[in-house]
Amino acid sequence: MAKRPTRAELEAARSRVIQDVLPADGTRLRVLFCGINPGLYSGASGHHFAGPGNRFWPALHRSGFTDRLLTPAEQTELLSHGLGITNLVARTTARADELTPQELREGGRRLTALVERYRPRYLAVAGVTAYRTAFGRPKARIGPQPEPLGPAKVWVLPNPSGLNAGWTLERMVAEFTRLREAADAEDDRAGRTSAGR
Repeated sequence: MAKRPTRAELEAARSRVIQDVLPADGTRLRVLFCGINPGLYSGASGHHFAGPGNRFWPALHRSGFTDRLLTPAEQTELLSHGLGITNLVARTTARADELTPQELREGGRRLTALVERYRPRYLAVAGVTAYRTAFGRPKARIGPQPEPLGPAKVWVLPNPSGLNAGWTLERMVAEFTRLREAADAEDDRAGRTSAGR
């Protein structure tokens, strides 16, 4: 078990950037998960969704995306499941509300380029308010979105931060499961198409 960062280490992590979890070029992603931006705990550890109250990893496992509960330090193991992680904004902050609307819109443009390059089947944005701002979709709701982003279908997930008290882990797991089932159905369709050639 990694030791918890000290208060000084957390403060030193402000504005730090952590690496995306992305495959080698040419390797297709089933789902690219996109957080809003790293929190201080993630910035200090160098791992996505690393805060002690963050529910991303339990929701990912309990929804069937992974066969066991991964720790944030095992984030690169997601690649073997066809999954990746990025953020709308790379800059580390204590809270997502420290980001400006301009940063979120710029993040939306960067994410569009990333999706064009890596071509995931699904882009899953974890945070509906950030998604609305980044892509100018003020009425967007949690769940599948009518508009794709380039080659990717878009699914908006609840923000898994422990600060998002309106969503229990059980409700998050149900939404992650809906996404996983949709991604599985896409995989089945793609398999049938290539088998029929």
